[in-house]
Formats: sequence, C-alpha cells, structure tokens
Amino acid sequence: MKITDSIKYVGVNDHQVDLFEGQYKVPNGMSYNSYVILDEKVAVMDTVDAHFTDEWLGNLARVLDGRKPDYLVVQHMEPDHAANVANFMKAYPETTVVANAKTFVMIKNFFELDLEGRKLVVENGSSLSLGSHTLTFVFAPMVHWPEVMVTYESSEKVLFSADGFGKFGALDVEEDWDDESRRYFIGIVGKYGAQVQALLKKAAALDISIICPLHGPVLTENLGHYIGLYDTWSSYRPEEEGVVIAYTSVYGHTKKAVELLAEKLKANGAPKVVVYDLARDDMSAAVADAFRYSRLVLATITYNGSIYPFMNDFVTRLVEHNFQNRTVGLIENGSWAPTAARVIKKMMEGSKNIKWTDTTVTIMSAVKQENVEQIEAMAKELC
Repeated sequence: MKITDSIKYVGVNDHQVDLFEGQYKVPNGMSYNSYVILDEKVAVMDTVDAHFTDEWLGNLARVLDGRKPDYLVVQHMEPDHAANVANFMKAYPETTVVANAKTFVMIKNFFELDLEGRKLVVENGSSLSLGSHTLTFVFAPMVHWPEVMVTYESSEKVLFSADGFGKFGALDVEEDWDDESRRYFIGIVGKYGAQVQALLKKAAALDISIICPLHGPVLTENLGHYIGLYDTWSSYRPEEEGVVIAYTSVYGHTKKAVELLAEKLKANGAPKVVVYDLARDDMSAAVADAFRYSRLVLATITYNGSIYPFMNDFVTRLVEHNFQNRTVGLIENGSWAPTAARVIKKMMEGSKNIKWTDTTVTIMSAVKQENVEQIEAMAKELC
C-alpha cells in the first residue's frame, strides 16, 4: 500500500485472532501495521505479530526491491508489534535498531539479542535524518507501556502514532472507525488518560497531515474528528447524552425492572437508552458505552453477600479504567439481605465526580408497586 511516494505500508491482516489480548472480541480481525520510508537511508517502522513473520518479510522485500534497510525504528515493544525484531535482524544483520533506553532493556528481555554496534539510543525530542526525511522522536510513556514513543516525519507531515489512534479490525473489512476505536481505546489505553492528554499537547505543536497507527487504517482526512475524540475519551468527558443500563439477572425479576426503567426513560425523553445483559453481551462494548454516555444504571442481584460475578467484573473494569464524571443510579435485588448497592458504592468510592441518583431501587425478590414508583422517580432524575 502506498502512503506517499516515499512511505509504504508493509503490514498484515490477522483473521485468525478471535480475542485480542486474550479478552477483546475482534470479529473482523486485527491489522498489525508496519511502514517503510524510502530515502537516501531506508527506515522500517516497527514489525508485526509473530504469526505473520513470513508474510511481513515478504511484503518488506517487495517494497525494498533489493535495497537494504539502514534503520529499524521500534516505537513499542508489545509482541503484536515487536515480535519480529530478532527475525528482522537475522534477515538484515547490518541494520541499526533505533529505540530509547527502556525499549532496549525490553528487547534484551524478550530476545536476549546482542545489538552491540547495531543500536542507536534516542532521547526525547532527538532527530534522525534519512536524507530529505527527518524523524523526530517524541516519548509517550504509558500510552500504554512505559517505553512507548511516537515519531514525527516533518517533510511529509506524518505522525507514526504507535498504538495511538488505533482500532480493532483488519484493513480489508469496512466498519465504523469511531465505535471500534472507542472500544479499543477504552479497553487498552483508557486507564492512561492523563498520559494521552500530555501526548495530545505535544501533538498540537506539530503540523500533521497523515497519522500512521500500529493498528487500523491510515488517517488522511478530517484529522480534527479523530483528535477531538481522543481528547474527549482521555479527559473522561461524556461523548453523548444518554443512559446505559448494565444488568445481571438470574430468574428475570431484575431484568423486568430494567425493562421497565428503559420504557420510563424513553417516555421521559431520554435521547438514547442502551441496555446490556452482562452475562451475554460483549463486556468490552458495555464498558466502552459506559464511557460514551453521560449516565449509567447498574442493576444486579445480591450474590454470596456481594454482587453477581459479571457485575463485579464490569464495575472492576470501570474503576480500573478511571471511570468518572458521570451520574450513576443503582437497582439492587435480594430476597433476604440486599447488599448490592452498598457493595457497588464501596467499589467505586475512588472514582472521581460520580453523582449518585437520589433514588436507589431496592427489590425484595420480585418487582412490586413500590418498586415501580421508585423506577419512575429514577427515570425522571436521569432525564
């Protein structure tokens, strides 16, 4: 794939993977992106996943067309990108590996690779000339590993953004960027909003025309849209007005309360109502939508003196990804000692700027008239 006359895409599509990082469903696969910059000196930007060594080296050889690469730039050491560093160095042993000090420690940890005389340790803000192209390295620690850096090429105004601006899905499948990038960002990078904000401030000083991420499509148009979404996501502001209801139910009574609440919310003019059965629906999609919308309702049964396992998993993920700045309502159900509301509030006590609804719905086994009235009151609060 041609990015510009001098920059070529040599990445691969993965339709074998079903769970990215062992937990995120990827029905349309993944892409592992790698790029080549052809100039007086040749630079290869990152490698790909270990399952695609031969395909990637074949792509690389076709683009090089007999030339030898001068540099391999390693921006991120996660194995879906860096698994082929050693294989690359076997194929092109005279190449200089370009990375920061933390990256070289990880290279040794992964490969026990001796790069003496074949490495260039870069500092934050340092540059490397390839001829007419100049690479400037910008450190981006904890976006989302400590060694991460991004690279800006000034002559063609290209930002090689590492995992930033990536998304789930292979490149040979058409799908909505916003939804799959949101799910990717919240699940993988979402904990590190402050670090992403710091990187966005650095990027604001650059004149960027093209963004080349390590996952997902190369971005060449309407860059303000993508950057704006990253700003919203990393600052934990609601993206849209709406209510997400996430629930667990064993015998249907809590589900009945959720269905009634959804009806009342719509009747009261809620702009969007999204319902997730946490035992059956994609957990990562539920988490992403909890960050997308302005209000959240958690509805669950008491279970072993705590909350149902799927709800426990969901709330844990919210807290670990810095869920904040939202209005949250609670529906609890218990046949003799309902504790779910107390447990959830305890779990979320460190979450910033959470406004709890005045109404908490407490069901004793089955929904009764008093619960209907509570649900009506909660719907009005949320609207």
